[in-house]
Amino acid sequence: MAGTFKFELVSPERVLLSIDADQVVVPGSDGEFAVLAGHAPVIATLRPGVLDVTAGGSKRRLFVKSGFAEVDPSRLTVLAEKAYDVEELSASAIAEELKLAEAELAAAKDDNAKRMADTLVNELKRLSTKAA
Repeated sequence: MAGTFKFELVSPERVLLSIDADQVVVPGSDGEFAVLAGHAPVIATLRPGVLDVTAGGSKRRLFVKSGFAEVDPSRLTVLAEKAYDVEELSASAIAEELKLAEAELAAAKDDNAKRMADTLVNELKRLSTKAA
């Protein structure tokens, strides 16, 4: 029987979200992974993408630019550089983030920076088509 676990989304400034979740799908740098109660301990880096959070029968989508996830059997903590509620992102806000991401891609000096910036550009383009 599945239970819930504590999910916290934290930015450098504050705790953005703290809830009891049923499941969270995390955009790990090595691929997406789902976290359920009782998950094995893991520490993972994040790629730009969407956290799909299921809690109490409702779903929420949160876009993260980068960060880390720390999982243990009763908790998931995501430390994100920046995070946005997908439902609250306007087309103009996505366009502004896309412009910044394209500048990051142009300025990237190494392969890892280029890969992360390219992923961010692609994820923002995907969000912009859904927001339009």
